[in-house]
Parts: sequence; C-alpha cells; structure tokens
Amino acid sequence: MTSRLFANGGQGNGFGTGAVFWTTLSTILGAILFLRMGYAVAHVGLLGTLAIIALGHLVTIPAALAIAEIATNQRVAGGGVYFVLSRSFGLRIGGSIGIALYLSQAISIAFYVIAFGEAFRPLLAQAVLHWPWLPLDMRLLTVPTLGILWAALRMSGARLGLSLLSVVAVTLLASLALFFAGPRLYSLDLDHAIATIPHADPFFYVFAICFPAFTGLTAGVGLSGDLRDPKHSIPLGTLAAVGAGFVVYVLVAVKLATSASLDALAADPLVMSRIALWAPIVPIGLACATFSSALGSILVGPRTLQALAADRVLPASAFASWLRAVRPSDDEPLNAASLTTLIALAFVVLGDVDSVAQIITMFFLITYGAICAVSLFERFAGDPTYRPAFRSRWYLSLLGAVLGGVFMFQISTGYALLSIAVLAVIYGLVRASLRDRPETVELLRGSLFQAGRWIQLRTQRSMAAPDAAAWRPCAVCLSDTTFQRRGALDFLRWIAHRHGFATYIHFVQGFLSRKTSEESKEALTRLIKLVGAIRGNVQVDTMVSPSYTSAFTQLIQLPSSSGMENNLVVFEYEKAEPAGLEPALQHLQLATATGFDVVILGLSPRGYAGMREIHLWLPTGDYGAANLMILIAYILAHHPDWKHAQIKMFDIVAAADRDARVEELRELVRTGRLPISERNVEVIVPEDGHDRASLVNRHSRDADFTLVGLRREAVRKLGPETFAGYDDVGNVGFVIGVSDVEIDRDEPASEPADEEADVADADDTETADTVPAAEAPEPDEAAQNGRE
Repeated sequence: MTSRLFANGGQGNGFGTGAVFWTTLSTILGAILFLRMGYAVAHVGLLGTLAIIALGHLVTIPAALAIAEIATNQRVAGGGVYFVLSRSFGLRIGGSIGIALYLSQAISIAFYVIAFGEAFRPLLAQAVLHWPWLPLDMRLLTVPTLGILWAALRMSGARLGLSLLSVVAVTLLASLALFFAGPRLYSLDLDHAIATIPHADPFFYVFAICFPAFTGLTAGVGLSGDLRDPKHSIPLGTLAAVGAGFVVYVLVAVKLATSASLDALAADPLVMSRIALWAPIVPIGLACATFSSALGSILVGPRTLQALAADRVLPASAFASWLRAVRPSDDEPLNAASLTTLIALAFVVLGDVDSVAQIITMFFLITYGAICAVSLFERFAGDPTYRPAFRSRWYLSLLGAVLGGVFMFQISTGYALLSIAVLAVIYGLVRASLRDRPETVELLRGSLFQAGRWIQLRTQRSMAAPDAAAWRPCAVCLSDTTFQRRGALDFLRWIAHRHGFATYIHFVQGFLSRKTSEESKEALTRLIKLVGAIRGNVQVDTMVSPSYTSAFTQLIQLPSSSGMENNLVVFEYEKAEPAGLEPALQHLQLATATGFDVVILGLSPRGYAGMREIHLWLPTGDYGAANLMILIAYILAHHPDWKHAQIKMFDIVAAADRDARVEELRELVRTGRLPISERNVEVIVPEDGHDRASLVNRHSRDADFTLVGLRREAVRKLGPETFAGYDDVGNVGFVIGVSDVEIDRDEPASEPADEEADVADADDTETADTVPAAEAPEPDEAAQNGRE
C-alpha cells in the first residue's frame, strides 16, 4: 500500500508533492554523492568541487525554475518533460529532444544499477577469498538487479516504487547523519581547500563525471500523469528537492575535505564509510539510494517512451502501437518498460560508470538547455495566454540555455558533436514520420512575431532620414490575375530573396461582405500555398475593394512589414493583350508623384526562359534611373534561379556623343561602380529608321529578361505607344525611376530635386497633370525618349 507520504487521493494514482520531492531528491542523492565526490575533491580540490556543484546548478536551477513556471501555466500530462517540450516546440523539435531525453533516462537506469553493484564490491571481494572460483565481476550482481527492477515494475508498477521511497528516505537520512557525525581530521584553510593530488584529471573531465548527480530534477516531473495536482506538486517538489540537494552536496564536499587525506579520497570510492561513525551504513545508503534512483528512472523512462508512442512520433506505426499499450488496471506502460530494460541492459553489460556518466551528461545538458529555452521563448513571445502562477527570470533561463551548450563543448568536443549529430539524425527520422502532420507551433510563431515586431520598429526608426545611396527594393504589387500567371510573383520573390522586401496583394473586386471576405480568405490560403511551393520570400495578402483605383490608393499607403517605406510598384500585363496595360497607365503618374519607382512587366509566352541573360537598355538622358536598373539587375542575378546569368548593358546615343559615353561607361566599370564586365557594355548609334523597340528586338531577342528604361514624361505623352513593338523579345521590364539612386556607397547622393506634386483624387484616373510643368520635356524630346 502506498505510503501516506506520497498519496494524495484523487486523480490517477493520486500522488502528491511528497512523491515529486522524494523521487527527485533520492535521484539527486545517488551514486555520484557516495562514489565520486571524494574523487572530485582529490582531483580538483575542495574549491574546485564547490565550483563544480555551483556550475552544475547554474544549469539545473534555471531548468527547475523553468519547469516550475511552465507547470503552473499548463496541465502537464503523461510524459513529464517531453510533454512540456513537445507542446511548446512542437512534435518535430520536442519529439526529437524527447527521444534524446528518453535515451538518457534509459541509460540512467544502467548507471544507477552499476553504482548499486559498487555498494557490494567489498562483500563480493570477501566472497572471492572464500570461493576462489567465483569471478570478481560486478555484472553477476547488476544484471540480476536489473531483472528484479523489471519484475517489480510489472507486478506493482509506480505504487510499489513510491512505497519503497519511504524506506530509502529514512536510510539516506541515517547514512548522511552518521557520515557527518564522523571525526574531523583537518582544519579548513585556503591551502587545504585548493590542494589536489599530483597528475589530477582536468576540471571539466571531473565535471562530466559528477554532473549526473544534479540531473535528478526530471525524475519527479516524469510522474506528471500520476499526480493529483501537477501544477502544485511539480514546482514545489522539484524546487525543494533541488535546493536540498545543493545543500547536501556542499556539506558532503566540505566534510570529505576535512575528514580524509587526498590519497584516500582518490583511491577509495567508498571513502565515506571510513569517515562515518558506523561504516556499513554508507554502503547500505549507497545501495538504497542507487536502487531507488534506478527504480525512479525505470518508472519515468517508460512513461516518456509511451508518451512519444502515443503522439506517433516514432517512425514505425505498428511498433509505436505496441509501445503505447498500457495495463488497463493502472495504466502502467509495460511494453515500453520492457524495451527500456533491454536498453539499460546493454549499458549494464558495459559496466563502466564513468563512460556511462559522460554519455548521460550530454543528453541531459541538451534537455535542460531546451527546457530553459522554452521558458525564455515563452517570455519573449508575449503570448497573453501564457500566465504562469510562478515566474522565473528571463536572464536565468537564458543563462541555463547558454551554459548547457557551453558545458557540452567544454566537457568534450567529440562527445558534444556526436550528441548533436545523433540529435540531428533523430530529428530527420521524426520529421520524416510526421511529414503528413502539419503543425502550428504557437511558441515559435509568437517568438518570430516579437522578433519581427522589434526589428520592424527599430528599422523604421533608423529610416527616419533615409540615405538615398542605401536604396534597396521594398516592392508592392496589386494583381487580380494571381492564379493565371506568375510573372510578377516570380519577379518579386527574386528581388526579395536577399537584398529587399516584397508584398504581393491579390485584388478581389467588390464591396466588402461575407461573400467577398470568404473569397479573399480562400484566395489567401491558395496564395500562401503557392508562395510556399515556389519558395518565395514574399509577404502575401488579399484586398477587397470596389475598384482597382481605390485598392491601388490603399496599396501605396500601406506600411511595409519590413520597417522600410515601400518604394517600388510592380505592374504586369500580357504583351499580346495591350488592354491589360490600362491599370498601369492610369496609375503610373499617381505612383511616381508619391515617390515610387515603377516596373511594368510585359509578359510573353516565353516567360523568363533559361534565366541566363539579363539585358539593360538605359533611358536616354536619365542616368539616375539607369542606376536603379543596374541595381535591380544585380539583385536578380544574385538569386539562385539566375546564378548562371550574365548582365549586358546597352545605351543609345547620338554619333557625336558615342566616344565620350563609351569612355564614361568603361571608367565606371573599371572603378567598380558598375558590377558588369566591360565587354558586356555596348553603346549603339541608331541607324535611320530604327527606333528603340527595333534595336531591342535585334540585340535582345535571345535575352531571358530585358529591362528597358523609360522616362515618365514620355509615357505620359505617348501612352500605350511607349510599350509597343517589343514583340521579338521575351519578358520585358519597363523601368520608370524617380529615386536618386547611387550605386557607389562612397559617393554621396546628390540632393533630390525640390519636387512638389499634388496627388490626384483616388477615383480620378487622369493623374498625368500632377507632374510639374517645369519637368515636362519638349515634345521632340518626349518622342525621342519614347521611340528610341
């Protein structure tokens, strides 16, 4: 019958805070306390040992505080720490760490069983003296002990284990009391506190061996499914056990340093029995502590495995079904316990306490770091549903998460890399098994939201007085042909890949109503899937509006999610259907008058073809726009889709200006202000009867994308004629620039012209006259720019 110390009645097995406290404390006060604290004092000195205890608790105390915080915010169901991680990080990340946690729990069983055998080494040595034929092999004891644990678990499960903790608790307290009552032989001064044996082991090697002493905090949490009130019992029991364990380890280290010589501490793992008033009490205490720790681990490990199987994290479905089966009478995961015992058996046969301790240390450091990260991210995410009754401090969680990784590499770079590699393999397997199960991880999404919010606010403040030389595209596009053609969407994802930002809005015409709202939501879902399929870094949304003009007016006033001001508008149309130009022509002057550069994409059935050549045709007399075109081409060429592309640049000038222009462009190339090879720059003198469109058709018919610079005054005067005649080339991007863009960061940008333009009314499609008359070119100049 379960002791009243642990039972609380009620739900599940009805365990209370005492179960968490004693399960945790008996695991903490285990093998390392009795077998390796003397070794630590001998090799790193008393001060070094106290430093190990302090450093170990710099990870475990933040983890304990994080567990207490998380447990008071949500119901911690079966699986303990795994449940917390998987519900915070999602099944992919949480499941991967959960498998690593389970392996560390299974290996811990072997660790404690091997240490249990060490308590009987003196008896076995005496037996060998009487029976010489008997081998001095501790596995003769440890393997049967593991079998007894498994049998006990099958017979009575968690209630038997927790009942035995009452006996263990009393024995532990008695052994420690008799140990502290032993004689004191040395005074405690600085020289004695820092003394070590010759040729001592390195500090972090000793730390790796001793760290499992501080890892018992997850033992009590693993009983979460058997507790009456996990939100109350887990924080209180865990923190009390960790605090008590810290005090006991400090006192034991001081007592060892003042009660035995360094040589004795280094040579005898059971040196505590020499100090205690009654020597046999120490092996008895060790046996009880290690047996209870092993029993606690064999209770917790199968529950973690059963929770993993219940979440279908494990790849083999039939195998997972077998593992998640429980005994109907008490929900004991017997199949998971059998597999856990087999894993532990493999390490028991290995029989080396120190080797097993280092393996356990790595996996527990990963787990504790992840627990601290959950608390940190929850605080950072700012989710209003995260309202724990107990709160840790964010800097403690950060400290625990960082130190977990630092200690891994300080202990052993090889073991650390191996552990990370194993975790990566596990993650790959888990991700493959969960491929058909999409999940939304609220914690990560909230953290990304807060990070994006912080970056956006800081970026916006830094852009209060923007530097024209630092121009980068922040593009917007409004289209109702999203699912008929992808030309504009592809262009946006290319320029937003690394150097810029892009927002694509699907336009739904109509008045806002339930019907149009549902239509826009459905379109947004399709659009998100489309962008995900083409791996585009484009912000997408939908807009319902009664007319394209009203929608466009809203669009150019939208704040950018990047924190920068939007500065580039992209229109699109099919070259075979000139009527599709109307939205661009009607709203071009509105866009440029409000400070937007414009790209009008003329799309052809050839699309972007092989994406190997980008041709630039500079606008005559407007070399600020030329810089804009060069930057756009340069950004496109740095997208992986265009990684094999080369940029060619063409300029059309009068015969008298050719030599000067050639030398000017070559000088720009030589000084690095143009990211184009000199041999790819060509200055053309047009022949009689050849306008710009015919020259573009002749020289760029094999180009995959052609950028043609235009002056907005020419577009205003000539209208659709400006875009006519480019039938022999593929996709064309007509660029109208208003920004004063410099492509050399060392060259200060010139002062922008003092320009005043009244923006036409949103419903007025005639906006050409908003450009000041002083800027309007003469008719001949406009015709030349439009046709040449």
